[in-house]
Amino acid sequence: MKVAVPREIKNNEFRVALTPAGVHDLVANGHEVLIEAGAGLGSSIPDEGFVAAGATILPDAASTWAAADLVLKVKEPIESEYGYFREDLVLFAYLHLAAEPELTRALLASGMTAIAYETVQLPNRALPLLAPMSEVAGRLAPIVGANAMLKPNGGPGLLVPGVPGTHPARITVLGGGVAGTAAMQVALGLGADVTVLDTNLFRLRELDALHFGRVKTIASNSFEIDKAVVESDMVIGSVLIPGAKAPKLVSNELVSRMRPGSVLVDIAVDQGGCFAGSHPTTHADPTFTVHGSLFYCVANMPGAVPNTSTYALTNATLPYVRQVAALGWRDALRADPALALGLNACAGTLTNAPVAAAHGVEHRDLVEVLG
Repeated sequence: MKVAVPREIKNNEFRVALTPAGVHDLVANGHEVLIEAGAGLGSSIPDEGFVAAGATILPDAASTWAAADLVLKVKEPIESEYGYFREDLVLFAYLHLAAEPELTRALLASGMTAIAYETVQLPNRALPLLAPMSEVAGRLAPIVGANAMLKPNGGPGLLVPGVPGTHPARITVLGGGVAGTAAMQVALGLGADVTVLDTNLFRLRELDALHFGRVKTIASNSFEIDKAVVESDMVIGSVLIPGAKAPKLVSNELVSRMRPGSVLVDIAVDQGGCFAGSHPTTHADPTFTVHGSLFYCVANMPGAVPNTSTYALTNATLPYVRQVAALGWRDALRADPALALGLNACAGTLTNAPVAAAHGVEHRDLVEVLG
């Protein structure tokens, strides 16, 4: 199979979908790997590194997409890439279609097959291809939030750990999953006063057992969210419903009652965001103000640390890429129910129920699609 990796062109997106180790693995298994020139430079991987592993370098995006049977990307295609879509092409990437109506329409119109990293799901409900980037985004959230709290950046001028004789920042984390746990750990490491809210009491017990006395765990409901958010200097939103839009947990009215200069970091913005006032921003212009509070809503947070993110992503995706390349997408999905849940669009129809619900359209059942 011809596996192609175009250069990422989203604002300040420096990751690449495959490392030289991944290239070597695929070539050793008889596949041809095509890399757009310069695709790895943002992750400190020169073209020569891919060539040494067995890849062929192509000069531009058009030739890379045109030569492919399977396209590997990190972020969802943007409008300038829609023209490369075609019916016999398979795309494997982060898609977040519930929050991307225009991309969804373009995929359906092309008839191409689209498999989303973020909806591949194991029987225990774990999301193996989302987890590494959730860990990165989670660990980044308190760091970028702490930076936003500096007075020159529009924040209240509060040092997260404080100094002897002063109060540390109060950080509330909404959601105790992979991203939320990572955010909590770094916030604790920074010396903050940390509270985690989650609807899963078993998860709260686990966090309490691991960090007893260092983190407050609260059962999440509207009353407790209101109370915690109003008292916070920083709120990190990290809730997720696989494939679906994130629930809106923090209203603008609630934000209006927060202290001026408070910071809200929305890790869930890829899926529409869990704050009512959220909208996607970029690394070039990451924040905006709502009722005197600062919102950080960058939709590709891990893109800021591409060296770490690229290698973490390939570690997770390569086994699945190997399956698709070896068996073809249909047989690979038939053989692996977890991978099958990654199928979002095929032959002009949606195959993921939460995505279809987000857009108010019908979907085809996986059993019908895969036979």
